[in-house]
Amino acid sequence: MSSTGLRSVHVVVPADIDDVAVPSGGNAYDRRVCLGLSATGCSVHEVAVAGGWPRPDTAARASLARTLSALPDGAVVLLDGLVACGVPDVVVPQARRLTLVVLVHLPLGDEVGAAPSAAAALAALERETLRAASAVVATSPWAARRLAAEHGLDPDRIHVATPGVDHAPLAPGTDGVSRLLCVGSVTPTKGQDLLVEALAAVADLPWSCDLVGPLRRDPAQVAAVRRTIERHGLGDRVRLTGPRTGTRLATSYAEADLLVLPSRVESYGMVVTEALARGIPVLAAAVGGVPETLGHDPDGAVPGILVPPDDVPALAAALRHWFGGPAPRDRLRRAARARRGTLDGWEVTSRCLAGVLEQLPGTPG
Repeated sequence: MSSTGLRSVHVVVPADIDDVAVPSGGNAYDRRVCLGLSATGCSVHEVAVAGGWPRPDTAARASLARTLSALPDGAVVLLDGLVACGVPDVVVPQARRLTLVVLVHLPLGDEVGAAPSAAAALAALERETLRAASAVVATSPWAARRLAAEHGLDPDRIHVATPGVDHAPLAPGTDGVSRLLCVGSVTPTKGQDLLVEALAAVADLPWSCDLVGPLRRDPAQVAAVRRTIERHGLGDRVRLTGPRTGTRLATSYAEADLLVLPSRVESYGMVVTEALARGIPVLAAAVGGVPETLGHDPDGAVPGILVPPDDVPALAAALRHWFGGPAPRDRLRRAARARRGTLDGWEVTSRCLAGVLEQLPGTPG
């Protein structure tokens, strides 16, 4: 038996969980909690299901149905919401015999780029799935509030297990000001198009910027960002690097003077804590859970700059402020380094999630 009392859990995740070509915060979270739950002594049975989630084809639906049907009665099943929330016709019937817990990284209807009718349809599917689950786990307090309000869920059924972070050496940066870093899949949700427009507005300043992240999730958006870079003549200053993981990503952080997160929607913002773990200040859109994630140091100082979302002039003004002189930058850097010491590791996330699972009806506690 595990130290938490939870003997066994089946974890259903997307098949691309370890695909280095398309890394994502959701996949990183899933991988780390699988490892963390195993470290508590719980027996973790990981099931990776292929499909175009959350809109799978018939074959993927049938595969997920077979997977769930094969699990023993009463089994505790943790499902990634990307897999579960779009297919209530597959998931809900299994709630009668399985203890289903759905992990929501970002509400399905909040992804930017979908037509309003498609977003509403996904939200309706998600609502049906979440109402049938024994419990729901959100990755931020903001996401928990959003799910309760959007779907009329009892807040007591929604639990929060925020992502952890790996502590890392302090980033030396480049020259303390000019190297900008943006990390995330190039999609409308992540807002790299907004950042390029803001950079064009401050082209007189001596910056360079790496846009690090997968280029396969939304080829049309990648093409649009490339065109914007070319239109403003920024090809030698803005680099679309593609995905980076491991030591290559660590090197990108080590060289960064400022992390920029221009997202239109963000449930938590794992790259914020990844930057803060290295003492790197953050410039971010004040959207979703980002302000809570950025937080403040023990003295109340905020380790970054928050701007309104989807606001190019505000983003440009914040960049100009960053370059305005050493005193503001030094204050932000000191706050980031102090905030670094307050961040929780992934073991805290795993213990929190294990605590949720062991309190479910029918599980040992």
